[in-house]
Amino acid sequence: MSAPAHPSPPPPGTLRKVIAIHAAAPGAATAPGGCSSGSCGSSDGPADLPAHIWEKVKDHPCYSSEAHHHFARMHVAVAPACNIQCNYCNRKYDCANESRPGVVSEKLTPEMAGKKVLAVAAEIPQLSVVGIAGPGDALANPAKTFKTFELIQQTAPDIKLCLSTNGLALPDHVETIKKFNVDHVTITINMVDPEVGQHIYPWIFHNHKRWHGLEAAKILHERQMLGLEMLTQAGILVKVNSVLIPGINDRHLKEVNRVVKAKGAFLHNIMPLISDPAHGTHFGLTGQRGPSAAELKALQDECEGDMKLMRHCRQCRADAVGMLGEDRSQEFTSDKLGDIAATYDPTARQAYRDFVEKERADQRAAEAEQKAGLAGAHEKALVAVATKGGGRINQHFGHTSEFQVYEVSAAGAKFVGHRKVEHYCAGGYEIDAAMPSILDALKDCAAVLVARIGHCPMKELKEAGIEPVQDYAHEYIEASALAWFQARLAATRPSGTARVA
Repeated sequence: MSAPAHPSPPPPGTLRKVIAIHAAAPGAATAPGGCSSGSCGSSDGPADLPAHIWEKVKDHPCYSSEAHHHFARMHVAVAPACNIQCNYCNRKYDCANESRPGVVSEKLTPEMAGKKVLAVAAEIPQLSVVGIAGPGDALANPAKTFKTFELIQQTAPDIKLCLSTNGLALPDHVETIKKFNVDHVTITINMVDPEVGQHIYPWIFHNHKRWHGLEAAKILHERQMLGLEMLTQAGILVKVNSVLIPGINDRHLKEVNRVVKAKGAFLHNIMPLISDPAHGTHFGLTGQRGPSAAELKALQDECEGDMKLMRHCRQCRADAVGMLGEDRSQEFTSDKLGDIAATYDPTARQAYRDFVEKERADQRAAEAEQKAGLAGAHEKALVAVATKGGGRINQHFGHTSEFQVYEVSAAGAKFVGHRKVEHYCAGGYEIDAAMPSILDALKDCAAVLVARIGHCPMKELKEAGIEPVQDYAHEYIEASALAWFQARLAATRPSGTARVA
């Protein structure tokens, strides 16, 4: 496949960082990070969504599969209090070593958060969304949450605002959410049957009283459903997060999927339980296991026919900064903000968005061309991709800490998940001990597409039945995966009968 034409970047001096993020020509460097979310929001751009919905999601990395390649998010930790207890949660307020929800390095006041947003926007032109996701619950801290939104609107009006909530206090704040033009809200809904919920939530605090067990789960369920209905009636997009807990709600989540879709949710994100005793959660300490990658994908596949699924979630910290799959929050701690020139430049940020739109159009055209060559094919295969962002195959195999996995077929290239791995290379040296775990993570993939790969890992991949491919370095992911698939079909089924992978 020949390299697609590259649109010209914004003029030098307008946005120099664009050159470091998106390749202006094959081989140019790209910024670290990026991933995401696959079957999220829209996979084909405006064609599969009403125009007014596309305008809301196209730059939101958690609501659009295209956006997560190009745009960054930021969480501001202004909401420490929580009104429920989840058996999978343990909030930590001074921790830089764990990457999971409920964890932050420092709590912020709304004023500190406003200053930090400006600093990040000045340094990261990809920033399109600021959200409040804890470390407690955004709506258990309404005064701090809405003051923060007010300050951001005053100083950076082009940045989208969103919040995450457990939904208990949601019905009380829908009008205020609408007032601040917050048009993206995430609700964590792990059950629609209180009999299931009582095993997830030991207690809630509602109407100045602590409720326990089944009674607590009933109240939470009623409030979540009411809040979801009120948001959708107000025209606010709702993403529902659900934590997959084997043996507790794994079979029940199909019903959750059906109910939240019926009540108007836009997107469903089924996430794996993070269960590590070191985190100090109830489930971690009692031995509750998380799901395997195969179990998670199987449930997502079952639910996908009924509703749009987000598959690129990184279960971010409550103070995460940067592209999905990376966290630059330690660059913007309070003690460093004084060294950052927080000059807000909407012109430069618009130049970046304009550049991304050209890239998107190029990507779609390249993918459509390759899809046309697969008409009538019934086979499918999984392909792993090494990428640093920008929607391109632009990372060395040995430098990859996470592979993105796509399912390729006549329907196109669909993101279906990500696989975290150990670095194969460190400081210029190969770490042979990492290879078995990498092979295990990619064992169901027919190929791995990389910018470069060394002879030793190439040999081990081939011996494991995984084809290493570096023919599409710095080209678009979806079009390249489909081009590889066409070539593989042609090579493996000369009679038209052989199957791939």
